[in-house]
Amino acid sequence: MTTSAPIPGQAAIRLQQVTRHYQMGETLVRAADNVTLSIGAGEFVALLGSSGSGKSTLLNLMAGLDRPTSGAIFAHDRNLAEMSSEELAKHRSHTIGIVFQAFNLLPRMTLEENVELPLRLAEVERSERTSRVREAVDRVRLSARLTHRPSELSGGEQQRAALARALVNKPTILLADEPTGNLDSATGDEIMLLLREINETLGMTIVMVTHEQPRAERFAHRLILMGDGKLVSDGSVS
Repeated sequence: MTTSAPIPGQAAIRLQQVTRHYQMGETLVRAADNVTLSIGAGEFVALLGSSGSGKSTLLNLMAGLDRPTSGAIFAHDRNLAEMSSEELAKHRSHTIGIVFQAFNLLPRMTLEENVELPLRLAEVERSERTSRVREAVDRVRLSARLTHRPSELSGGEQQRAALARALVNKPTILLADEPTGNLDSATGDEIMLLLREINETLGMTIVMVTHEQPRAERFAHRLILMGDGKLVSDGSVS
């Protein structure tokens, strides 16, 4: 499995004065508040912060799942805020891979069918799909589980299946929202090791939301701390 080679110094994601405000009754919630940020191609970045700090909002904006109230978001120099819904869907299909805390696997489908689904939605030729699925499943070391349904997989295996599904369209950017949140410590470390391997061997940019700072310090290149919708700190892991 290959992704486009990152260009040293090039930004994979840039946020320029991004705000995302919600109205809840008479209260204005500043989920993202004038955030300016650049993430280089090939970086592994952890977004940290307490519940309600804005980290998941920021990830959803980077994914194009939500639109900013104001400001600009660039992925490989394309402004997501200016894309139509159809263009955003295509962008998510081909550029972005997303992994959530909830595995979101379809229970009646086998592992192979779950991983194949993004290829079907992207209208990839049937002749290509089998090899792409096998490659993604092999990457997360689940080749022996292709015919199993989610109920027959452990939590760690389900998260690896979700990771394979995120990788099958060969994205250049992987976004992970609390990917170890539903897992025990040892299984969570296995997922983190896989993410680091994907980052190092494929050169894939990874942005991960987590509340687990010690784990983020072990695996990420850079830690960004958020609070009340703002960037509180931003620094490399020593």
